[in-house]
Amino acid sequence: MKQSDPALTEIMAELAKLGDEQTKKTFIRHGAQEPLFGVRVGDLKKLVRSVKKNQQLVYDLYDTGNSDAMYLAGLTIDPKAISKERLHDWARRAYWYMLAEYTVASAAAESPYARELALEWMQSDEEMVAASGWSAYANYLSITPDERLDQEEITLLLEQAGHTIHEERNRVRYTMNGFVISVGTYVQDLNELAKDTARRIGKVHVDVGQTACKVPLAADYIEKVEQRGTVGKKRKTCIC
Repeated sequence: MKQSDPALTEIMAELAKLGDEQTKKTFIRHGAQEPLFGVRVGDLKKLVRSVKKNQQLVYDLYDTGNSDAMYLAGLTIDPKAISKERLHDWARRAYWYMLAEYTVASAAAESPYARELALEWMQSDEEMVAASGWSAYANYLSITPDERLDQEEITLLLEQAGHTIHEERNRVRYTMNGFVISVGTYVQDLNELAKDTARRIGKVHVDVGQTACKVPLAADYIEKVEQRGTVGKKRKTCIC
């Protein structure tokens, strides 16, 4: 950590104050490693306004290797300004799913390189990088108007998920399932195809460790969205 940077030192001190031992234990059960303080996401959001003004501070936070600081970096990043090289570096260093599937995936999805990086990462031999890729594409679908989407490409990815999901690596299974849900939820013209894929996939088994997390059944999830009448309704942002 760059201790000579007063802004970084101040934010790290704030994170330390916000840390909670029980939250830390929970994060570690989910895959986090030291260093971290155990700061709830809701508490991280209290720091967004002050950090967002200083994008170098955002980069420095991720560079600390502290999981809480890295997640805060994802909440405060300007995705239109971050370089492709830095996103590659972030993906390489995102060692557990909250960083890979949320921090990195969301930043990539809102960047100018969303499709390019998602497609490249999906093919990675590294489980967390591949998970970042599927999650990035799913997030990209949630914020991008349908007329700007390559529906032929998305159809091929649905076919890939339908045929390979059960043989994939643990977190890749989870994010592939999320991709199918995202297509069915956000891409009006591919809703029926996504539902067919979801029914073919059925239940997806993911080892979530000593946690109460469950893998959503894609077909049921899409059906609930249909019942709400919100299929095709896009989000303003996927950073959360």
